[in-house]
Amino acid sequence: MFGLLYLFLVGVSSLEAGIKALGADFQIGLLERVDHPLAGLFAGILATVLVQSSSVSTATIVGLVGAGTLSIEAAAPMIMGANIGTTVTSTLASLGHVRRGDEFRRAFAAATVHDIFNVLAVIVFLPIQLRTGFLSRVAEEIAELLGGSGVRGGKPSSPIKQVVKEPVSWAKHAFESITDSDQLLGFLLIAFGLALIFGALAIITKSMRLLIAERIELAMNSLISRGGGLSGMAAGLVITVAVQSSSITTSMLVPMVGAGVLTLKNAFPVTLGANLGTTVTALLASLAVDLRAGLVVALTHTLFNLFGILAVYPVPGVRRIPVRLAEGIANRAAENYMLVAAYVVGVFLLIPMIGIVLFG
Repeated sequence: MFGLLYLFLVGVSSLEAGIKALGADFQIGLLERVDHPLAGLFAGILATVLVQSSSVSTATIVGLVGAGTLSIEAAAPMIMGANIGTTVTSTLASLGHVRRGDEFRRAFAAATVHDIFNVLAVIVFLPIQLRTGFLSRVAEEIAELLGGSGVRGGKPSSPIKQVVKEPVSWAKHAFESITDSDQLLGFLLIAFGLALIFGALAIITKSMRLLIAERIELAMNSLISRGGGLSGMAAGLVITVAVQSSSITTSMLVPMVGAGVLTLKNAFPVTLGANLGTTVTALLASLAVDLRAGLVVALTHTLFNLFGILAVYPVPGVRRIPVRLAEGIANRAAENYMLVAAYVVGVFLLIPMIGIVLFG
């Protein structure tokens, strides 16, 4: 597992090196395409839906920021979009129950409560972030406490960064032997980095799922039965960090709720814990990039999910809003399956594509 995490960090470092090799013109062009925050939000949703992993998309965003291609301000909406996009997996998982009436209604509610929470969090915190920069400012303060000054500038040298850059140097020399073009060199390094990121995360996820899948349901039931939402959040957090995928955690919740093993009320805090746990990937990725801004973006992701939980969960009346909205959507979806197709296609594909066209 440590070897796979090392390959993941090498991939992030290679992605950063490839973006730098492409030159300033490419970087300026990329920035222009996501200049509007809503375009960044929708791009984050669509990119995550296409790769089926917020871990991959957030690691890529951290690499872009670490290379100086994206600003912290432009990356923050993308991170929020990735949070919404990752919920498509559990929504698709609920479709396996579509022919079984009440079971589908419960399963679809368990899936959409994740969607609704993330959308509500974006509605609340995106305007605050755009107007005041609150999340990134707090993240900058934490980053400074963790490693000195120069948040937006350089990042102190670390043994981890030096170790992961060595294989990237070897790859760069190998690619330079077959091409004289900086553009082609950049694309080769990016492809190499993305292949390592995808491959390492896929094997980590599969391996950890094989190791602990049989224990996950028992762990959830054991922790949740002790009472209180904090136990459920702890279960979601720990499982997601272990398997490096919130999609696995939430997708396993869906059939449990559908079968009546868990209630939606008890499953909701597990989802919140999974949301927080998935930010660990971006924090790991920030270890491999040069600029401290990469760490700031990773911390912004963590703070966004943390403040989202603090805004929703402590107050019982507010806590029930996502649950009731999910139950309402699920009741209508169970009556008309065309609404299910419209919901999935509309929320995760059409709206993001239209948004990118309108604001990009």
